[in-house]
Amino acid sequence: MKILFWRSSYAFLTTFCLLGLTAASGPVSSSEDVELQIGIVQRFGSNPKAKVQLSPTKGDRLKLQFSQGNQPQTLITQNPITLETVMQNLPQPTVVEVLVLGDFRTFETAEDSAKNLRAQGIEVEIAQPERWQVWAKRDVYSTPLLRRLLLQSMEASGNKNAYLDTKILSQQPQVSLIVNGKRYSQNNLEISSDQNLIKLSTSEKPEQTLTYPGTIRLQPNAYGTYTLVNQVPLETYVRGVLPYEIGPNAPTAALEAQAVIARTYALRNLRRFAIDNYQLCADTHCQVYQGLNAVSRNTDKASAATSGMVLTYNQQLVDALYSSTTGGVTASFSDVWNGEDRPYLRPVLDAATNIWNLSTQNLADEKNFQQFINLEKGFNESSWDVFRWRKESTIEDITKDLQKFLQVKKSPYAKLKKVEAMSVVERSQSGRILKLAVKTDIGTFTLHKDEVRSALRPPISTFFYLQPLNKGQDQLWGYAFVGGGMGHGVGLSQTGAQNLAKLGWSSERILQFYYPGTKLQKLDQQLKTSINLK
Repeated sequence: MKILFWRSSYAFLTTFCLLGLTAASGPVSSSEDVELQIGIVQRFGSNPKAKVQLSPTKGDRLKLQFSQGNQPQTLITQNPITLETVMQNLPQPTVVEVLVLGDFRTFETAEDSAKNLRAQGIEVEIAQPERWQVWAKRDVYSTPLLRRLLLQSMEASGNKNAYLDTKILSQQPQVSLIVNGKRYSQNNLEISSDQNLIKLSTSEKPEQTLTYPGTIRLQPNAYGTYTLVNQVPLETYVRGVLPYEIGPNAPTAALEAQAVIARTYALRNLRRFAIDNYQLCADTHCQVYQGLNAVSRNTDKASAATSGMVLTYNQQLVDALYSSTTGGVTASFSDVWNGEDRPYLRPVLDAATNIWNLSTQNLADEKNFQQFINLEKGFNESSWDVFRWRKESTIEDITKDLQKFLQVKKSPYAKLKKVEAMSVVERSQSGRILKLAVKTDIGTFTLHKDEVRSALRPPISTFFYLQPLNKGQDQLWGYAFVGGGMGHGVGLSQTGAQNLAKLGWSSERILQFYYPGTKLQKLDQQLKTSINLK
């Protein structure tokens, strides 16, 4: 998700960190709390020089549990430990191959593709080696012959997105654990502490030490590398999300609304990383979670005030999507991703007063849209710096961006030499681009929905129009992208929620505004059963 980052001084954060960590060092949750598994370092070992250091908090110690020669081992230390990658030579080169059935920008679109393939009788799994991908299920299509037969079948049916990803490996990463100067070779390891707090820093960001509650587990993933997984209670996780997603200085009602949807979003999305044996990531592909470093009184009060509260529709958890800014109107689910619309995710004018009539001035009309995007006052986000934006790009830069995008997708149009023209073919009722035609020297192709943000660097949302620029030349120089908002624009606007809170709206009213027809309720046994929780 696109998020709001709030920067505070080191002293400010340190003060509140101490308060938050003190609260976390005791029992972190009731026996009713749900345990989550968050991938906090997702592909450890992809960089052969990567290192991770873990250490206890002051006065505490780490407990390490692993197997050595099929015998369980336990080590306890007060000193930092290091995990580092050691590249191990294989006795002979090994072929690793998967059949990729599609590359996608988001999990939502990958999941819809997976659903359609399963309906055709093809068994699949969703992966994220870098971009989201749908793979032919490895334990079903387990031989080169089966994979090639499936690929031929898909190509014969007109599916041009599938391809074989084949790698020949002469080395593979192993993890070396260094404890008190002694080295152990470990690919599975569980780390805990007496105070349920573990400090972690990586070689990529050695200056940034994060403190995670609960336990941390090292485990293999689907890509030949490893993941560090933080097992953490749901309510403690929500405490670690709020400071990074909406910031400690947001008004109370906005913080409470964010707490509810952060909790709901997490529970609704536990399936995302099933292929890697954990549930959620810790970055913008899920929700930003960096442990308890930035917790504050404000964010903790909002978490506690809404403890166990989730948002539902027809007794089911809602798809609690949200973004930084909408640009003045929220989007439907299908404006951005493929798949069925959610009744509670539909266009809502992001303003406290009715300054535009969406039913009579449909934003699918290009003239209406351009008129709307030139309005700046009266919206919840009017004072925010990305509410309206204009970015220019040359034809040469646009061409390079598209070539890179199309190469990743294995598209035949990746061979294009020059973009000759672009035009918006279709918009949704919320004004989002559904189809954008690109004319090139080798033909015309269409970008759909959120592909537009992946393929083109200037736009930070799909809520924009194109303005061709000549810059005094006889031929096309490039385009201005004139738009609004940042991110997908579906569901709650973090900026808009803060404005509504300042106007005196309650958190429940804010949630009803952005998710019409939903209900605020406690996470009960019926809801837990519906998402396969005990």
